[in-house]
Amino acid sequence: MREAFDPDGVERSVFVVDERHEAIDESWRAYRRARLIYVSVGVLTVRTESGRWVVPPGHALWLTANTLHCLTAGEPVRLYSLYADADAAPLPTQSGALVLNPLAAALLSAAADLPHDQPFDEPAERLLQVLLDRLSGLPAAPLALNWPRDPRIQRIAELLNANPAEPAVLDDLATAAGVTARTAARLFVKETGQTFGQWRQQLRLLVALERLGAGASVTQVALEVGYSDVSSFIAVFRDAFGDTPARYFR
Repeated sequence: MREAFDPDGVERSVFVVDERHEAIDESWRAYRRARLIYVSVGVLTVRTESGRWVVPPGHALWLTANTLHCLTAGEPVRLYSLYADADAAPLPTQSGALVLNPLAAALLSAAADLPHDQPFDEPAERLLQVLLDRLSGLPAAPLALNWPRDPRIQRIAELLNANPAEPAVLDDLATAAGVTARTAARLFVKETGQTFGQWRQQLRLLVALERLGAGASVTQVALEVGYSDVSSFIAVFRDAFGDTPARYFR
C-alpha cells in the first residue's frame, strides 16, 4: 500500500496513482485537479456535498476540480486515481459515475506505472493523451443519489439512510420531520430530481451494492434494505443494474 500523499503537490498536469487499501475512512478533501477514481477491486462509497455514489468494480467516478468529497470502504479496495488539469484536454464538466471498458482500464493501469517526479517521454505522453481522449466516450452508470439540502427532508433522508428497511410511508415520515407530506413530496422532486419513492428505491439499491460487495448474501441484503420478497429485490436490482445481484460482482 502506498503512503498517503498530496496530489496537489505533484507538478505534472496529468498522472495516475495506483492505490490499495484494506479499508478507507477519509476525511473531506478537495483537489485543484479533476479526479477520476476507478475501482478495480472492492466497492467504494464517495460522498460530496450534494450527493453520494457507490462504485463497484469495473466502474469509475469522475469528480470535477475542487469538488469536496470523502471516500469510504469497509473492505479491501484497489483504486486507480487519475488527476488532470482543466486545460490538459476537453474533460467532462460534471461529476458522475462511468462504466470503464477494458481498454480504458488497461490504459489507467499502464499510466499508473509512470513516475510522477520525472519527465515523460513521447510514448508516455501519447498513452496519457489516448487515456484522456477515451474519457468522453465512456457511458454513464446509474450509481448516484442526490442528497437534499432542505433540513426538513434531510431529516427524512438521514432516517432512511440509517435504516433503509424503514417501512413507514411518506405521510408518517413527513409528520415526524415537521413537514406536510405534500410539501415533502414537492421538495424531494425539487432537490433530488426524483420522487420520494424513486429516491428511496435508489438509496436501497446503493446500500445493497455496498453490502453485497462486502460479501453479504442476496437474501440477507434484500431483508436489510426493506424487501421481504427476495424475488422482488432481484427484479428491481436487475432492472437498475442490468444483472442479478448474484452475477453482478462476478
